Amino acid sequence: MFEGFETTDIDTAGARIHLRHGGEGPPLLLLHGNPLTHVAWHKMANRLAEHFHVVATDLRGYGDSSAPETDENHTPYTFRAMAQDQVEVMEALGYKQFMVAGHDRGARTAHRMAVDHPDRVQKASLVDILPNWHIWNNVSKGWVLNSWHWTFMAQKAPFPEEMMGAVDPRWYMEKKLSKPGIGLAHCEGEAFEEYVRCFTQKTIFGSCEDYRACPTSDLEMDTKDRENGVTCDMPVLVLWGAKSHTGRLYDDPLSIWREWCPTAVGGPIDCGHYVQEEAPGETFVWFMKFFSD
Repeated sequence: MFEGFETTDIDTAGARIHLRHGGEGPPLLLLHGNPLTHVAWHKMANRLAEHFHVVATDLRGYGDSSAPETDENHTPYTFRAMAQDQVEVMEALGYKQFMVAGHDRGARTAHRMAVDHPDRVQKASLVDILPNWHIWNNVSKGWVLNSWHWTFMAQKAPFPEEMMGAVDPRWYMEKKLSKPGIGLAHCEGEAFEEYVRCFTQKTIFGSCEDYRACPTSDLEMDTKDRENGVTCDMPVLVLWGAKSHTGRLYDDPLSIWREWCPTAVGGPIDCGHYVQEEAPGETFVWFMKFFSD
């Protein structure tokens, strides 16, 4: 995986971020979701590196990045804090401006980054998510059953940490990442072993703090943005898995996103939630058309 990429760590104001980067061309930052690491992009990174300088990082609290101490408002684990890390990483690599693609939690980080740093982010792709505000204000039975970890991991510490840490990491990852009809086919082998390796008490704590910030501090920011009419007006590509909970539970994800990103384009891909691992070829085509235009 990531043949020819350089592996390094960069200290930001709030965390130490682990990353790999390689290739030549315009800078393209890739952000992963939960419970993954930057390895989630292993099927696409080398192809993208033929056209871009690809930077694939571990979000703070995840993978081999550090997990800073938290506070009562979970401020260090908001998407704003995660986004700030990434802006500082890209500047350390020499880039004042760059493009970004994020999946799952990484997409939420990318959206907040685009809102907070419109002078930095040139284009953004958001993969298989809906806006945080929309999720919490349109809760349904189907969403709760499919997204049980949102409310479980958001419980007060150390309840979810103790329960998640009490089971075998391999067993947890098998249950969490396995999807109906494909099992673990999308991430078997070396990638899966990396996810298991990184499922440590540090990562469990960091990811739970991420999920605690989501319905509290993050939602407060999103609500304020909505009340003030703040939108993301740069080019935005929205992709989702037609068989994922986003594709199955919501009629038109693109129209929902256009309330927050008026210029958004995109569509579904015939796969589940782990879009870049289940359908790397089609995702690559979308990315090339969007980021190379």
